[in-house]
Amino acid sequence: MALVRGFKTNHMKKIILTYGIIGGVIVAAMMWMTIGSGEHDFENGIWIGYTTMVIALSTIFFAVKAHRDKHLGGAIKFGKAFLMGLYITLIASTMYVASWMVLSAYSTQDYMEEYYEQEKTKLESSDLPAEEVETKLQEMRDFQEMYKNPVVKIGFTYMEILPVGLLISLLCAVILKRNGPAAMDVVGN
Repeated sequence: MALVRGFKTNHMKKIILTYGIIGGVIVAAMMWMTIGSGEHDFENGIWIGYTTMVIALSTIFFAVKAHRDKHLGGAIKFGKAFLMGLYITLIASTMYVASWMVLSAYSTQDYMEEYYEQEKTKLESSDLPAEEVETKLQEMRDFQEMYKNPVVKIGFTYMEILPVGLLISLLCAVILKRNGPAAMDVVGN
């Protein structure tokens, strides 16, 4: 609840927590169903992952619209709508990161090694000069080593989902903002 302390209404806190958790459950469940299954399709996995993020974070739209229509008389300022989206994004993103940390820690698979081997095969069969291939492979090996640090892993995992949430929060705030008597309140109300 401390995360949403800036909002004075309990119903807003409840909406943010509810929709943030729903979004987090969606991305975490899909991660476990796809990556946790043990079979990887790195090519399509990226599309599946980001599509799932968009679907999960679409809860922002429904949360802001519900709050605007049920509690603000149909009006909401851009700032309040955007902040609601950011809080929902933080909750869902944190659940996503926590799921990845647990999944990668307790899995017998080395996801980074599998990804490296797949990319190595692609690079070696490409038309790139040998020195360029080796440079790219060395960059990947350096990243693998850096990724072993949990702080780095957490940071990179947040960077997968946060930009998606920021964009969706921005779009929802633009689409759903509506001026009216309720929207004239200060953003924090």
